[in-house]
Amino acid sequence: MDITRRYITKIARVAQKYSHLTLKNIDLGTSEYECLRQIRKNKGLSQEKLRSILNIDKAAVARMVANLERKDYVYRLPDENDKRAKKLFVTEKAYQIKNATTSVETNFYEWLMDGINEEEKKVFLKVLNQLYLKSKQERRANFANIIKSEVSSGGKTKD
Repeated sequence: MDITRRYITKIARVAQKYSHLTLKNIDLGTSEYECLRQIRKNKGLSQEKLRSILNIDKAAVARMVANLERKDYVYRLPDENDKRAKKLFVTEKAYQIKNATTSVETNFYEWLMDGINEEEKKVFLKVLNQLYLKSKQERRANFANIIKSEVSSGGKTKD
């Protein structure tokens, strides 16, 4: 049985719907936004590296980058070391979206936490941070511990 009842996922989904509603004029899908986030985070990365990070096929990355370029969120520059490759960068317009999205998400989470007393917030945020750090560490380990636990349990869920 899932003791979290997937509440974190459900809250994140509501936050995402609110963001999409509030930022509907931006005209970006979730995948495109994640693509932009990776390019912003890794300035000058190649499409191949982006493909690897997003774990999607070459054609999908090529279409996504072309769409983002057409919408003026991304531009490409030649790679000095490999004339066939291009380096990806985000435009100022992409940075403006990041700021707008962050602001909308901040407002949503502040609204959500309104009415919860300071002691409860402190405990909640401490636990939430522990969960975040554990998940980040596991992602960096390529989910080895989760995979190992699934294999050792024979794929059965714990009750």
